[in-house]
Formats: sequence, structure tokens, C-alpha cells
Amino acid sequence: MEKRAILVTRRLPGVPFGELAARFRAGDPPPDGPMPRDAFLLRSAGVSGILCTLAERVDGELMDAAGPALRVISNFAVGVNNVDVAEATRRGIRVCNTPDVLTDATADLGFALLLAAARKLSEAERFLRAGRWTCWDPWGFLGVPVAGKTLGVVGMGKIGAAVARRSRGFSMRVLYSGPRRISPAAEAELGAGYRDLDDLLAESDFVVLCVPLKPETRGLIHRERLRRMRPNAVLVNIARGEVVDEEALAQALSEGRIFGAGLDVFEKEPQVSPALLEARSAVLVPHIGSATGDARERMGRLATENLLAVLEGREPPCRVN
Repeated sequence: MEKRAILVTRRLPGVPFGELAARFRAGDPPPDGPMPRDAFLLRSAGVSGILCTLAERVDGELMDAAGPALRVISNFAVGVNNVDVAEATRRGIRVCNTPDVLTDATADLGFALLLAAARKLSEAERFLRAGRWTCWDPWGFLGVPVAGKTLGVVGMGKIGAAVARRSRGFSMRVLYSGPRRISPAAEAELGAGYRDLDDLLAESDFVVLCVPLKPETRGLIHRERLRRMRPNAVLVNIARGEVVDEEALAQALSEGRIFGAGLDVFEKEPQVSPALLEARSAVLVPHIGSATGDARERMGRLATENLLAVLEGREPPCRVN
């Protein structure tokens, strides 16, 4: 019996390509970078399963190129905004993701960005590396305090809850918003109070975005909402870049209407708004929320298990549709 074909779009931690190639027709070893679109379309022809990343778009055109054999799209990520899930569902194709295994890594980064923006760490480091530090300055790089301040979590899912737990060491008051309240027991465990989004923005010293990208969250933090934030507030985005109007954020930073921002994600990755690049009070990192060796290995193993489970007729650990 001929082996079924699969496609792994790039070399990934925790994905044992050699073992997969021994069981399936997998083609050449995957590249180290994102697979170019033309190659993705060409190599998808006739495959039963695709293991891909956020950098590859899996839409109707790609599904057409794969043909009727395609049964599973296993995404090396929690978010699946690179996959047309509705179209995959219509075609009977299972879409899977890798939640939970990156919760702590992403929450760690969220809190790191919060602290870095609060204490102007990026700006101070650039100053030192440029050889401009000549003496201790009592007026230099004055930040805002974190301990005892109010943390607003937008999207109290697993990552949002993990960020809230990290705030305990700083004795922070925690507020959260979302489409619905979490259970009273969860509120008590986190010490969190519910607010609608506009009230949360007005009350919080630090706002951390943890929402998934959906039609209702695209552009969620727009110009008017940024105006609701406190002048000494910090905005952190570890969700998706499209959740924030970057032009409006850059203007708010340049005009000093908010104190700072910490961003791991951007509207048009890997491009970053020039206005944000020029914003000295913005801490910018290249989508590294899950970037620990442990988290990425676990993501790869889970993405592989999702792929194998569907192809073997089993229920995958993490299905989206």
C-alpha cells in the first residue's frame, strides 16, 4: 500500500521529521525559514496532512492545491488566524493547534514587557550601548512603579490568568474584561474584578492584551480607547498585532498620552510601523512569546501528535473545528 503524503512547511523544534518521513511520503527536509507561497502550493498537491506555522497562509487556494486527500491542518501555534477555519470545516478538514504548552512562556514575556516598559529598560540599554553614559543621573530614565498598582487583563483565558498570577508578587490589584465573566471561584482565586473594557482602560495602570484575534477583537484598542487610558499607563500586547491600531498607539506615545508600550506582535508582521520604531517609550520584540526551548519543543510534539492522530483515525488532543 502506498504511503500517504504529508507536508511539514519548515524545520521545527519537537517535530521529528525523520520519523515522519519514514512513515509517510514527506518529500525533501523542510527549510529553516517560512516556505515560499509558490513552493507551498506546489508541495501541497495530494497531501493528507499539513504541519505549518503562522507564517504560512492556509486558505481556499491552498486547500484546492492540496486536493481532496487533505484531512488535517496542524498549526504550530495557539492562534489559527493564518488558517481559513470556516473553509476547512466546510471541506471536512480538521484544524488543530497547540494551546496550553506555551501559556507560562507567553505570560512570562508579557510580564517582562510590562516591567521593561515601566522602567524604560530598552531606552536605557540603547543609551549605554551607544557609549553615552558618562555619570549617574538622578533624572535619567525615570520610570513608573509597578508594585501596588492596578493591572488590567483584557481576555482572562489561560494566558491572561497566568499573567494575573504573576502580578501577586507585586501586590497588584487585578481587573479583567472579556465577553463574559469567569466563575466566582476563578475570580476569587485570581483576586480579579470584572469591568467592561472602557472602564478597565480608565482604571488600570498596566493593560495586558491576551485576547484571540476574531472579527470582534480586530482593532479593539483604537484611538478613542487609547484616550481613555491614564497618562502614566503602559499597554502590553501579547495577543495579535491586529488587535491594536498601531498608528493610533504610536501617536499616543509620541504625544505622551500614555507612558509606554511593550509589544510582541504587530499588525503586518514582520513589518513594523516606522512610527513605532521611532517611539523611544515602546519596547518591541519579534513575536517571541513562546520562545523558550521547552515551550517550542512541547509545541512541536503536540503539533505532531495532532497530525498523527487525525491520519490514524483518532481524536487529536487539540482540535479547533
